[in-house]
Amino acid sequence: MGFKELKTRDQIDPKYKWNIEAMISDESTIEGDLESLKQQALEYAQTYAGHLADSADTLLGAFKDKDEISRRIEKIYVYAHMKRDEDNAQSRYQGMTDRCMMVIAAISASLSFFTPELIAADEDVIRGYLEQNEELQTYQFVIEDAFRLKQHVLTEPEEAIMAQMGEVTGATNDIFTMLNNADITFGKIKDEDGDETELTHGNYIKFMESHDRAVREAAYNAMYASYKDLINTISTAYNYNTKTDVVNARIRKFGSSREAALSGDNIPAEVYDNLVATVNDNLPQMHRYTALRKKMLGYDPMYMYDMYVPLIELPKTNISFEEGLDIIRQALRPLGEEYIERMNKGIGQGWIDVYENKGKTSGAYSFGCYDSYPYILLNYSDTLKDVFTIIHEMGHSMHSSYTRETQPYVYGSHSIFTAEVASTVNESLLMQYLLEREDDVEMRKYLLNMHLEEFRTTLFRQTQFAEFEDLTHKSIESGQVLTGEWMCEEYEKLNSKYYGPAVEKDDTIKYEWARIPHFYNAFYVYKYATGYSAATAISKKILTEGKPAADAYIDFLRTGECDYPIELLKIAGVDMSTKAPIEAAMDTFNELLDEFEALVNEGDGNE
Repeated sequence: MGFKELKTRDQIDPKYKWNIEAMISDESTIEGDLESLKQQALEYAQTYAGHLADSADTLLGAFKDKDEISRRIEKIYVYAHMKRDEDNAQSRYQGMTDRCMMVIAAISASLSFFTPELIAADEDVIRGYLEQNEELQTYQFVIEDAFRLKQHVLTEPEEAIMAQMGEVTGATNDIFTMLNNADITFGKIKDEDGDETELTHGNYIKFMESHDRAVREAAYNAMYASYKDLINTISTAYNYNTKTDVVNARIRKFGSSREAALSGDNIPAEVYDNLVATVNDNLPQMHRYTALRKKMLGYDPMYMYDMYVPLIELPKTNISFEEGLDIIRQALRPLGEEYIERMNKGIGQGWIDVYENKGKTSGAYSFGCYDSYPYILLNYSDTLKDVFTIIHEMGHSMHSSYTRETQPYVYGSHSIFTAEVASTVNESLLMQYLLEREDDVEMRKYLLNMHLEEFRTTLFRQTQFAEFEDLTHKSIESGQVLTGEWMCEEYEKLNSKYYGPAVEKDDTIKYEWARIPHFYNAFYVYKYATGYSAATAISKKILTEGKPAADAYIDFLRTGECDYPIELLKIAGVDMSTKAPIEAAMDTFNELLDEFEALVNEGDGNE
């Protein structure tokens, strides 16, 4: 087969490009707008600093003017960022993006007085203003949330010291990032064709999915050998990163570093504990899956490097972008006609940038601002995985569409806790749609295995990470020092607990914790697992209860950030403060596993 050269941006059919001109049609005004925004922010500080609590009208004016500045700079930044992503070789948009970042920093400095001054005000006076001025009530949730965290805000001089120290205390993250992305190398391994290939972060998973076991083993051992060689340095960085979390939490008068991390979204501690406890209760089902994997692969012993290879090879499919959209429209029918019509309108308006071109940013995302379309960047290549990518990103974009139509700017975005729910509900509905219509046994097995792997990597694996983070932080809080030896030992115990007796212990997986960047942003990964659980429970309700559940879910999509994530998810019929959604997700995992196991046994003649 001949070499197919990648198209340049101008060779892509316009119907497959996003309509970014709908955002900003004339770039000549951008530089002037940026300058005026900087000046507007300076004048804002001169007008309102020291006067926020003067009157209800003054406070309302401060909120509205602040929103206006934020909206304007956000729009220019998003435009520049997306134009850069169209073709990273175009230095014009790299420069425009960098310029936006400088202006954002200047604006942030001018507006930084706002929250400290608001919470320093007399709460009774501010609440009185809320009663006096109906328009100010729009901002009631923001005001109440600021006062909720008041006890954890320091005096103005102390906050100034903390701000100056921020650059220093963030050093451990920067050190790991440089070590992990710039300095560490993994050497070369032989690929499936016997050619020497450099192992990188980018191609590691591809090698781990190889059907050549020698390739997987070589990639696995080479990857972790590099982390083993640096384990003392990485352990020291992570030790001080964790200490920083603990010290910051104590300075701000939180009971623990975990409490501090959960406080931003007002997440109760039981949400975290329920997740870990419920997943632990269901580990026997995970062990059943790993035992089935061992049986199907025919390995004895089976190692961790055998966990990523697909059990079923995907039957050859070639799905055009238009065919993919047709599948998606059918899969999302349970959400109602209005949802489909809104999506179709968005596609027609030019939300999606479809195909790869030279210089285009890789991967996929949903992006935009309050005053733009919720755009989607794709690099579509006619595979089933690409169809899942579209429906995932469309979930985010539809969430943004409903929210921006309904909520004022101040509540127009989403927390990570709720954002992943909208994308995963869509994926779940697509999976159910495909399974309902699939008669081909091999394709059915492929889909079931794909779904089971999503549970393994999102619900089980992220909870394993969450357990490790909890353990390391509690150890620091009890006066321990995190040594490399102790962390490797504890991680290995966790890994054995999660994967069970079917996976042979080796001397390598214990170094896995050392390559996880998320650990430098503590108590974050659990949100992937809770989001996946919530989405699984919601999609099941939609498919079993029909229109009432779908309508409740659409109501949830309209809420943005007008309340705390736990409260917002209750609108969709899911209470994440209980174990029920995680238990429901586990029931789904068990049902999928039962069917997959039955099909495998049937194929073996072992009914």
